[in-house]
Amino acid sequence: MVNSLRRRCGWLLRPVVAHIDITTKASVSAKIRWRSYFSFGSSPMRFRVRESKIPCPTILETIRYRFFSSVSASKSRIGFVGWYMRKLDTHPFITKSFTSSLIYAASDLTSQMITMPSPGSVDLIRTTRMTAYGLLILGPSQHLWFNFMSTISPTRDLLSTFKKMFLGQAVYGPIITSVFFSYNASLQGESGREIAARLNRDLLPTMLNGLLYWPVCDFLTYKFVPVHLQPLINSSFQYVWTIYLTYMASLKAVDIN
Repeated sequence: MVNSLRRRCGWLLRPVVAHIDITTKASVSAKIRWRSYFSFGSSPMRFRVRESKIPCPTILETIRYRFFSSVSASKSRIGFVGWYMRKLDTHPFITKSFTSSLIYAASDLTSQMITMPSPGSVDLIRTTRMTAYGLLILGPSQHLWFNFMSTISPTRDLLSTFKKMFLGQAVYGPIITSVFFSYNASLQGESGREIAARLNRDLLPTMLNGLLYWPVCDFLTYKFVPVHLQPLINSSFQYVWTIYLTYMASLKAVDIN
């Protein structure tokens, strides 16, 4: 009779018994959360414990989750950040393009301020060229590239991150840099031969110098930043890099005579 009562009513008593989390006193990297579930055994007066291991998130993953959760939560708040995040959701292509154009304009102005002689003035035509480049070329290409990377390799483990970094350095970087030099040189009135000579002179040194900067930027972007924010972070890194690029692009044309 007791066994029959236990079989019929035991399932009602299981939710009453709390499950508790017990964290082992190991190192942070090896920390395991033990979850114990109490249920009745063969006798109504005894119980057994079932334990399951649930890996705890690492410190970096916890920081990343909390940071970007707070950013996502700000979508519903009033202010520029909330407005920008809503625009990323509703109009991602246009928002990323305009963001890139503004960052490129700011970086070009900064570059001119650094290299400008004392009695000089800002070249607004050059700034307009850079703004148009960010709006029409860089912003759209970033949107397409980062979405493509997330499609072919959606995870953020180290292998996927290094794979994306390699593709960025081997494919996207050389293409977008070549387009930048060609675009800027053509608007300055250089001929096809002059553009080819400029690329032959400046492209390889620029890419080699980028190996000291972009792998770190790409690792941080691909590893810790959500896909919809990656163009923004990449454009922020581009601010520093574009100061160097605009300086290289402003150099005199190669003498091919």
